[in-house]
Amino acid sequence: MRPAIGIDFGTTNSVVAIVGEDGSVRTLRHDTGDVFRSVLCFWAGADGRPSHAAGPAAIEAYLEEPLESRLIMSMKSYLAQRSFTETRIFGRAWGLEGLIAVFLRELLGPFADELAEARVTVGRPVRFVGERADDDLGEQRLRAAFAEAGLARVGVGLEPAAAGHRFAQDLDHPATVLVADFGGGTSDFSLLRFEPGPPRRVTALGHSGVGIAGDAFDYRIIDHVVSPLLGKGTSYSIMGGEPLPVPPAWFASFARWNQLSMMRAPRTLRDIATVARTAEHPERLQQLIRLIEDDAGYALYRAVSGVKAALSGSEVAMLDFAHGDFALRTPIARGDFEGWIEPELTRIATAVDAALVDARLGPDAVDRVFLTGGTSLVPAVRRLFEERFGAECVIAGGEFVSVAEGLALMAREEAALPA
Repeated sequence: MRPAIGIDFGTTNSVVAIVGEDGSVRTLRHDTGDVFRSVLCFWAGADGRPSHAAGPAAIEAYLEEPLESRLIMSMKSYLAQRSFTETRIFGRAWGLEGLIAVFLRELLGPFADELAEARVTVGRPVRFVGERADDDLGEQRLRAAFAEAGLARVGVGLEPAAAGHRFAQDLDHPATVLVADFGGGTSDFSLLRFEPGPPRRVTALGHSGVGIAGDAFDYRIIDHVVSPLLGKGTSYSIMGGEPLPVPPAWFASFARWNQLSMMRAPRTLRDIATVARTAEHPERLQQLIRLIEDDAGYALYRAVSGVKAALSGSEVAMLDFAHGDFALRTPIARGDFEGWIEPELTRIATAVDAALVDARLGPDAVDRVFLTGGTSLVPAVRRLFEERFGAECVIAGGEFVSVAEGLALMAREEAALPA
């Protein structure tokens, strides 16, 4: 039987898994562990030619020279966005597929021997990120990126269905399972019917998804705690006229990791500086300019993600961030955080309902609920499922590796089929 490999290219993290000859599943590890951060860093080398690194090495390179480098994050978030055609990095135009291919070659390079002759399945969300996301375009670009990275023939599986395959390895009786997979950019739900066999049978009953997850929760923390200190909600005037609100779109972009680097465009910085000259609080907008120019977004990203994680285990956590003379040390209460993310929780609940409708099932027909992905650790998210399906039905696990492992199992099942 051909080797079977699953690749979970994620918004925040990526994981590669393989099924062994004995049927066991394991992740293919880099020196830094199971999870490989989905980031790229470009910088100009001593000879003036651009160099790059991916994953943890990209983060290290960026932190060494943040003003002389370009950090690329959340590439997956652009896959279904027709508005993204290219970006320029040190004078060279890059298409999205090309950037992702560079990352994939670094992610998969150490596993060339395992990939040779392997059947490979890669994951995709049920719904890609974006208000006007084109899901067909998203999958087309995903396949094109893998082809450019040297994997022209890959299978594509829905990420929550893959997580369900991994979960079902431990089932010894028939069950209808709702799998909720929370990534960095999307929340996806699949209802699956498992018959343990042999042979094991999996029937997809219904799917749904929504383009929000962990990054959206981070956005709310920045929007409520950080952005007001940088001018959000204040005003400015034109030639002594009536006060006008400082453009809120700046802060919407500032609070989203995948848009932050775009704010370094000279025109955007000039516009902010022009408004600052007649602003109610010019010093706040000057701080905003400094954070953008110094590309301090990644340090802020780490601080916000850290406080979000801490709130999963504590009622209060401290947001601690400093850059230059901008210092922030603010306690955040879990109750406040849950209030801020209420719009996202409502959309997640609506997507769960849509999966049930797609499967023509009511909540009582669901035997088990399997939560996976980092956002599943947020107490308010887990509570949503416990209230709807009963706490005894809800379990969680494999927060960062279950999708890749399930994709590998799906690839193995395909490899076992007659040619």
